Amino acid sequence: MKKQSTADPEPMQVSTDAAAAAATTTTTTTATTNLKEIQSLIDTGAYTKEVRRISRAVRLTIVLRRQLTNGLISGFFSRVLPVNSEAYKRLSSYVSKDSGSDEMDIDAAPTTQPAAKHVLPEMEIYCYFLVLLFLIDQKNYNLAKVCASDCIARLRNLNKRTVDVLASRIYFYYSLVHELTNSLAEIRGNLLALHRMATLRHDELGQETLLNLLLRNYLHYNLYDQAEKLRSKAPRFEAHSNQQFCRYLFYLGKIRTIQLEYTDAKESLLQAARKAPSTARGFRIQCNKWAIIVRLLLGEIPERTVFMQKGMKTALTPYFELTNAVRVGDLELFRTVADKFASTFASDGTRNLIVRLRHNVIRTGLRNISIAYSRISLADVATKLRLDSDSPAADAESIVAKAIRDGAIDATIDHANGWMVSKETGDVYSTNEPQAAFNSRIVFCLNMHNEAVKALRFPPNSHKEKESAEKRRERQQQEQELAKHMAEEDDDEF
Repeated sequence: MKKQSTADPEPMQVSTDAAAAAATTTTTTTATTNLKEIQSLIDTGAYTKEVRRISRAVRLTIVLRRQLTNGLISGFFSRVLPVNSEAYKRLSSYVSKDSGSDEMDIDAAPTTQPAAKHVLPEMEIYCYFLVLLFLIDQKNYNLAKVCASDCIARLRNLNKRTVDVLASRIYFYYSLVHELTNSLAEIRGNLLALHRMATLRHDELGQETLLNLLLRNYLHYNLYDQAEKLRSKAPRFEAHSNQQFCRYLFYLGKIRTIQLEYTDAKESLLQAARKAPSTARGFRIQCNKWAIIVRLLLGEIPERTVFMQKGMKTALTPYFELTNAVRVGDLELFRTVADKFASTFASDGTRNLIVRLRHNVIRTGLRNISIAYSRISLADVATKLRLDSDSPAADAESIVAKAIRDGAIDATIDHANGWMVSKETGDVYSTNEPQAAFNSRIVFCLNMHNEAVKALRFPPNSHKEKESAEKRRERQQQEQELAKHMAEEDDDEF
């Protein structure tokens, strides 16, 4: 009887390598196709002066961002830039060519080389944008800083509406690279100069992008007064980008919070969280963290559903426990939570705001006491509030007096006996409070409706353009691919 031979693993290994090679080839082919379409969009947009084609090219770049390689970028440069041009030499210095890579075969042959000596400004700035994305993804931040600085110097000499879309993205990554290297203070003067230049050139997209970058720069170093002065003096206009508008509302909410304007801060922060894309989870978490603190400072208790939002439960756990301590009015529990999550609050930049909450905790506890007891001694009030001082009864008396004066509780102080005497609770429906609450809800709904109407936008001449069924299918397929990659890209940018 013959023995069965053991299976040789080499054929399986060969098949695995072949599958991997086929997957790589498919990925390279897809990236090549996208780059060709991007080249066509930029060329057409530059000659027809259609900004929306340039915007579409930028969005398509998101699809292939994770597929960029040295060879792919070098091959793209050889397609769109003359080899003897200054732009080609300068951009090629940022990308090292892989001699053993097959990815250089994406039409790298000079058969389609541009014969003109001058390069399209839009194409040159897009090449900078492509290199900048690649260097950031490779975590080569020092070289990315040099590339971004060179591109900024080139943008100073360009004043075209079709370049503005690309310029706004360059500004964003220019600031991002310096933030990643902890050198934001170095570029503050450049950002101010760029904002002044964008204002003089009526580049509204660049203005709102640079304004947000400057506000972020100031707030990074806790320069809230300078941020407010810039914000109040900067020209205002209708927002062109939903992402930039969300960022502006978030920074405005932070400034208003520090300036004790809690009502306006709450409105800005909630609006930023509501308008932000659902995929921008990190940004929405930050908005909710600040909004929770602001609502607590206003004396409101956020609903439990705020802390149970999808993907946010773990990140908002410290703020849930903090809210519970404020709701109960337990000063000792409040101290415990503040100490337990001190590092989290410090990293979120909300630690100084939590210090302000101590007074709200005391007031909430005092309100609960006044509701539960018709008469209670000031010494017992100090014990229940857990005041740690040398003379708790005297401190309790001053706290109760201030709460009565502010209208937080409806009570009187019997100084002779050392008592706090609470008055009977009246019927709230006999007052104007329900009417005020109903009116505020109506105003909120009307404002939301007006904003939705203003947000309706249509591309120019959309009723005149007709596309074939094949082009429509290609466009729908590209939009589906773009939606898949936007999930991770939006969160990174926010």
